[in-house]
Amino acid sequence: MKKYNLAFRFRIYPNKEQSNIINATFGCVRLVYNKFLAKRKELYESEKKSITYNTQAKELPLLKNELLFLKEVDSIALQQSLKNLDTAYKNFFKKSADFPKFKSKKSSRKSYNTVSTNGNIRIESNSIKLPKLELVKIKLHRAIPQNYIIKSATISQEPNGAYYVSILTEFQKDIKEVPSDNNIVGLDFSMKELFVSSDNQRADYPRFFRKLEAKLAKAGKELSRKVKFSSNWNKAKLKVAKIHQSIKNSRKDFLHKLSRELVTKYNAIIIEDLNMRGMSAALNFGKSVADNSWAMFTVMLKYKAMFLGKQVIKVDKWFPSSKTCSICGNIKTELALSERVYKCEHCNSEIDRDLNASINIREAGRTLLAY
Repeated sequence: MKKYNLAFRFRIYPNKEQSNIINATFGCVRLVYNKFLAKRKELYESEKKSITYNTQAKELPLLKNELLFLKEVDSIALQQSLKNLDTAYKNFFKKSADFPKFKSKKSSRKSYNTVSTNGNIRIESNSIKLPKLELVKIKLHRAIPQNYIIKSATISQEPNGAYYVSILTEFQKDIKEVPSDNNIVGLDFSMKELFVSSDNQRADYPRFFRKLEAKLAKAGKELSRKVKFSSNWNKAKLKVAKIHQSIKNSRKDFLHKLSRELVTKYNAIIIEDLNMRGMSAALNFGKSVADNSWAMFTVMLKYKAMFLGKQVIKVDKWFPSSKTCSICGNIKTELALSERVYKCEHCNSEIDRDLNASINIREAGRTLLAY
């Protein structure tokens, strides 16, 4: 039996007093992060020394005595802010992230994390108990199994004003590996349809952003005409945020259902290891790439397949899946993006370009299967 983690995200509906405490915690967490980041930078620039998390954690009570309002919010959230800063530094030195930046009050991303200790986070009927907030109304659209242990909770606020809680759980499970049994599918990324499978299944992605792009542009123009920070400006800003939230929610719902369908149907899924950021920059497909959210989709495939004992395999991004004939193996030297039908000069076969690529991806991944 191995231990696994799984997060559950729910909408919460705090009352006015609870909202004030949450908003105050956002501000205090940001303040602590920025103050200790400034200390770290100052010490390094003046003495070329670094500070550890343990040292800064000992200094936190002194700051709380100096700034008494810090005692009014969840103390664990403040400690977690320091841990986040320490993690940011470690990621920087590992060269996996940029140097830590100061958090801005104007940022649309507002959140804080708190850890479960002595039952301070628990679900009771249609409410959730959170530190300093007591019982907060929650929309439980799915149940958390009773054998799942709550480890932590992240409270966040979306730009449209809605509050959410992400509950991280830990559970034990004996996942049995499912052999592929030749039940394998290859997926070729498609800008228009999200993917084309080796079984000629097309995702028919609704392109949620493109559908609401005109409405979003109109709302953006209305926002630009308002006096900044006025009452009408805030209303217009909220309208833009709601459209963005609608796009985000629709996209995630579609991708969750589609990924679940694929991992249930197939024992192994083969995809390409694509650099989506590079692709969007090189080909000027920024909006289309962002709208597809291929990276989010592949993450969903991976963790859902893992819990079912199935595999998601990535083939090298330089593998010439589009240029290779899936029938005879001949490789073309040139293939324009406008050529939507693959015509092989060697065996004279003709096949849809994306279907041909997905078959090649499937066969390339077949040799990489673990079981």
